[in-house]
Amino acid sequence: MRKRILTAAIIVMGMPAFADPPVVENVKVVKRGDSWTFDVTISHEDTGWANYADGWRIVDPNGKELGLRNLVHPHELEQPFTRSLSNVKIPDHLTEVGVQTRDTVGGWYPTITRVKIR
Repeated sequence: MRKRILTAAIIVMGMPAFADPPVVENVKVVKRGDSWTFDVTISHEDTGWANYADGWRIVDPNGKELGLRNLVHPHELEQPFTRSLSNVKIPDHLTEVGVQTRDTVGGWYPTITRVKIR
């Protein structure tokens, strides 16, 4: 019996911790020539290197990635925070794109914030 309890404890301890996803608070979009610049404001309960918002991306309505902004360090003392991504090419027929967030614990979250661009 003792062996079973120990095994269960190891399995539970080895499971990933689940945290709240990064939240898109605001998106500013500017067209410059034939490309777009996105200023995305995100809030997340960053706790340091083990759990922080580490990226966001622009996706088309089908989920195809159009642009990626990697975030290379935690922002636990800067919440919410805004980062930009320039030179995003968006097909002319699209009138809306999405912003999807990622963190070091949960990876890409399924929630996509829709943004009208035209």
